[in-house]
Amino acid sequence: MAKPNSAQTALDLLVLTVLGRRGPLHGYAIATAIEDLSQEALRVEEGSLYPALHRMEELGWIVAEWRVSETKRRARSYRLTSSGKKQLVSESERWASFSAGVSRVLRHA
Repeated sequence: MAKPNSAQTALDLLVLTVLGRRGPLHGYAIATAIEDLSQEALRVEEGSLYPALHRMEELGWIVAEWRVSETKRRARSYRLTSSGKKQLVSESERWASFSAGVSRVLRHA
């Protein structure tokens, strides 16, 4: 399991959030959404994304199925499970607490 507030937990939160708000997506669409929504401040490389997706699938947070994409290619599509929705809430709360703590230090240091 990842350390609290590590890059891995941040990636988990980003992926779970995108899937939670946009519904089922394939890996490239997840990475593109994160990059677009962050105004290109965040880039998720395949070498990080796909292992994270497989790990989250093993944990039961997401499920994957083969679908035909918009470009008429077979693509593995990922969607949240009920366990993934609960994890999204938990990760969001942990991130809010962490980022509030960082903000306090930046304001008062």
